[in-house]
Amino acid sequence: MATVLTNKDRRYLRSRAQTLKPVVVVGKLGLTDALAGAVDRALTEHELIKVKFNDFKDDKHELVQELETRTGCAVCTVIGHVAVLYRPHPDEDKRRIELPEGGR
Repeated sequence: MATVLTNKDRRYLRSRAQTLKPVVVVGKLGLTDALAGAVDRALTEHELIKVKFNDFKDDKHELVQELETRTGCAVCTVIGHVAVLYRPHPDEDKRRIELPEGGR
């Protein structure tokens, strides 16, 4: 099930993501199973990540929606050629990010 965020949650996560570097880069192969797996692992480890589009820049919105479906994450924003994705850690004790007012 995909993570649902309020506008307040999105604002908070965008502010947290400002200093982050992209951990996944979409290259000339596009959205492959390996790329979706890398995004899934990065979300489990970091919860909040940036995905940079070096290729497929014209299709980035569709690809981000596909990543959202495949990984169960929430899209915080897409700015330029970078998407910010969030998914809380499945183990509540290991969660690093606490959303405003308790979050979800």
